[in-house]
Amino acid sequence: MQRICKSNHILIASLPRFRFSSPVSKLKVFLKFWLPVLLWMTLIFTASSDSHSSEHSSRFVEPLLHWLFPHMSQTHIEDIHLVIRKCAHLTEYAILALLVWRALHQSKTNLPTWSWPKVGGTLLIVFLYSSSDEFHQSFVPTRTAQFSDVVIDTSGAAIGLLALWLFKHFQKRWWPEQK
Repeated sequence: MQRICKSNHILIASLPRFRFSSPVSKLKVFLKFWLPVLLWMTLIFTASSDSHSSEHSSRFVEPLLHWLFPHMSQTHIEDIHLVIRKCAHLTEYAILALLVWRALHQSKTNLPTWSWPKVGGTLLIVFLYSSSDEFHQSFVPTRTAQFSDVVIDTSGAAIGLLALWLFKHFQKRWWPEQK
């Protein structure tokens, strides 16, 4: 990189900048962006255990629903309990998608923010993790592995990314950056 000083027309060459990638800086990037992803995956994995099965959560949710709605039938209570559990799936995988997208987005590429490699890569990672989670549940006696849960989980990821995109889109519209 060269520039000319206008006052005395002397050519001044600036020194090139070297960036050394140290293991410490790579560790900082990992801790900041990928560790939250792994911690959230660990939380999901532990939630797939016996203690978080429908049988166990019904001990808390169903009495609460009976207290709130004393005249509701047991069938309706169980249906609401199922909806609550599926909404929990949507939510936990929406959060996972946001964390994965954040980690992928921090990489220094020339890809646009909402490019297919970033969004599709996020959805693929969530889909694969959800599939492995359902596989894990097939070994837990009080859990069932269902492909429909993988679909719900991946849908939650897509909803999370869509919500983020809408937030960013309307944020730009309502609060344009000052120049």
